[in-house]
Amino acid sequence: MSDPTDDPPGETPMQKALRLKKAAVDQRPKPPRGGRFQREQAAAHASGSKSKPWMSR
Repeated sequence: MSDPTDDPPGETPMQKALRLKKAAVDQRPKPPRGGRFQREQAAAHASGSKSKPWMSR
């Protein structure tokens, strides 16, 4: 687990954990951006926001 060969010099254990976590998060597949679902959500939000003011956050 703690392999000293891949540690940058002067890196604390907390910094190493954060770096490894960011690398793991970057490896996950990301959802498609700007597809039909997002357009439908934006259209529903834009059309319904004026008729139901209590639904806004």
